[in-house]
Amino acid sequence: MNPADYDAWYATPRGRWVGETEYALAARLLAARPGDSLLDVGCGTGWFTRRAAADGLVATGLDPDAAWLDYARAHSSQALSWVEGDARDLPFADASFDHVLSIAALCFVDDERRAVAEAVRVARHSFAIGWLNRASLLYRQKGRGGGSGAYRGARWHTAGEVRALFSGLPVRQLNVSSAIFLPAATPLSRSLEPVIPAGLPWGGLLLVSGEKA
Repeated sequence: MNPADYDAWYATPRGRWVGETEYALAARLLAARPGDSLLDVGCGTGWFTRRAAADGLVATGLDPDAAWLDYARAHSSQALSWVEGDARDLPFADASFDHVLSIAALCFVDDERRAVAEAVRVARHSFAIGWLNRASLLYRQKGRGGGSGAYRGARWHTAGEVRALFSGLPVRQLNVSSAIFLPAATPLSRSLEPVIPAGLPWGGLLLVSGEKA
């Protein structure tokens, strides 16, 4: 999939709903304030990076793919920063950002544990890192047999598996939430999503949030 097609999906009714729902959960858990700095790890075309900037955050997107970063630069304000880099070896000093965000990106990275440790290392206050959920309806639709479309090649995890990736790291208040319980984005999906507790581990996105200890 090319970056233009990927980004265009977020302009569709389903894509916009999924993106906004995932971002709303992450934003609530990060508890960032306007003016805070945020790093979006595995930003791709920068949809979540731009969304965070729209909330007044000083946002930086990092991705290993130069072509996708070129797309992100061409479709964003000059106030945003874009860095080519590896999630397993972030080119930033310890505690460089108030908050670290990553949505369904580390599931494409070899050695996810190392990438998680790096995200925690560069966070000053809080982090929210999302994975694809193997115990979800989305997995049944898009994840089986190696995955399809944008999900091809992704690793899908359970809540216990993603929590274990943080074992031994300097974190506190660790929380596992989920979103996108009915991924079809029908009127029923939209009406039920706000009333289903985020603590139930069955949504398509598993989000681990916490604070730097």
